[in-house]
Amino acid sequence: MAQHPLSKFRFCPLCGSKRFIENNFKSKRCEDCGFVYYFNPSSSTVAVIVNEANELLVVRRAKEPAKGTLDLPGGFCDCHETAEEGVKREVREETGLCVDSTTFLFSIPNIYPYGGLDIHTIDMFFLCRVADTRGVKAMDDAGEAIWIPWQEVKPEDFGLKSISQGVSRLLQMHVEDLANVR
Repeated sequence: MAQHPLSKFRFCPLCGSKRFIENNFKSKRCEDCGFVYYFNPSSSTVAVIVNEANELLVVRRAKEPAKGTLDLPGGFCDCHETAEEGVKREVREETGLCVDSTTFLFSIPNIYPYGGLDIHTIDMFFLCRVADTRGVKAMDDAGEAIWIPWQEVKPEDFGLKSISQGVSRLLQMHVEDLANVR
């Protein structure tokens, strides 16, 4: 079993005390100032974009983790932005596409390894509508952008566990139903 991320936090972030101890599985407490720090998941977004030919937009990961595997556009939300704003920003950064509207589909908890730390996330999947799907290009941490017909989409080609699970869930939904989600 992986080491809990809180084990990396040795000092109280409020007063700097070394007496920063486990309070319970999801928190640590400072024995000097009483501050309790809760370790909660980070917000992450995932874009489901379908073009006029009923193909799914996927990207190939250019960086670890899971470098070289397929992914859906998306990423971590920034402070002071909504999940909807975050997914729009991530799509623009990774593909150059401008998202006109978003519809929440579902969420999946995930563990994202980063810098030697397991970042717990809640990955929120959004159906994203774009007016013009032409001109898509891989940018930022996307090494390639590809339109794949739904019948060729295979969950096992997606390297991150939550994305693979999400793609499986999307495939279980009737693809026609995605077009009707508003």
